[in-house]
Amino acid sequence: MLLATIVDSKALLQSVAASVIAGVGVTAIFCVAIFSFARFADMNRGGRGGAAVAYGLLACFSLVAFAGAIVVGIIAMTSK
Repeated sequence: MLLATIVDSKALLQSVAASVIAGVGVTAIFCVAIFSFARFADMNRGGRGGAAVAYGLLACFSLVAFAGAIVVGIIAMTSK
């Protein structure tokens, strides 16, 4: 019973789940950005302008989402 009062296992599990989800999510967003930039370059070289624009927009959107996730993380760490 003493261990139950020292460690709040529910809060610990929530922290672990949130950090795993955030870690995988931010990594996946950045992977989409890298993939989209590579496909943008391929499509642009191949003369496929419409596909290049679509991949370029996806790359820009994922970079904005990545930057937003970083900002939210910094705000969450520095706030009380």
